[in-house]
Amino acid sequence: MLALAGCAKREIKNIDSKGENIICFGDSLTFGYGVNPGEDYPTNLAKLLRKPVINAGVDGDTTTTALGRLQADVLDKNPRLVILEFGGNDFLKRVPQEETIRNLSKMVDLVQGRGAMVAIVDISAGIFFSEYRKMYKKLAEEAGCIFVPRILSGIITNPSMKSDFLHPNADGYKIIAYRVLFAIRPYLR
Repeated sequence: MLALAGCAKREIKNIDSKGENIICFGDSLTFGYGVNPGEDYPTNLAKLLRKPVINAGVDGDTTTTALGRLQADVLDKNPRLVILEFGGNDFLKRVPQEETIRNLSKMVDLVQGRGAMVAIVDISAGIFFSEYRKMYKKLAEEAGCIFVPRILSGIITNPSMKSDFLHPNADGYKIIAYRVLFAIRPYLR
């Protein structure tokens, strides 16, 4: 079961985190673009976990702009687990893959330096080429992060699951919440 989450047989850094908050830090997919308030994946995740989850998603965010708000939106909020969901806007703005991974790696280092666990979300289904997926997974493995594979699989290609050409609708965000839950639950004691 853990192998499906991409995290079998390896250590997750800061698994005994003393932090308090689960923070979803990302772009429009975390923010919940295209749906009503309360239909985003972090709100759905909170319902599934029966615990508060902070939605720190900003529509249009790139990994570069996210680094600028990491301190206030994540590090200052006593994180226990930070779920990083970025890359779509980097791809759309043609940011070099290496820069995206470098920025994600900086985020991971800073969050782990605060004693929190990190989950890296792979949004590659239908958007990125396999190189992105491979780089995200490699970063997760090397840094001791939880890896959440292909959250958009079956959503991005299904018009009944989308609010526009790219963003999920309420049903799509529920599926994302379940996929994130499946990956992180084994590490939340």
